[in-house]
Amino acid sequence: MTILAERALYAIPDAMALLSMSRSVIYEQIRAGRLEAVHEGRRCYVTAGALERYVALLETEARHRADQA
Repeated sequence: MTILAERALYAIPDAMALLSMSRSVIYEQIRAGRLEAVHEGRRCYVTAGALERYVALLETEARHRADQA
């Protein structure tokens, strides 16, 4: 599912736009270890691979919830 092949790194505002999530939710997911981030100096980035894995995680959780219903 390579949907983000344009760039290797996405700044938090870009990740917010791609995932349609607020800044606080993005950072909450990073703190929880559900969304991986890398740091360069004081800047925080999310890799394209991390975004894809996070979307896959959400899809897996949605399927699991549907199976339990």
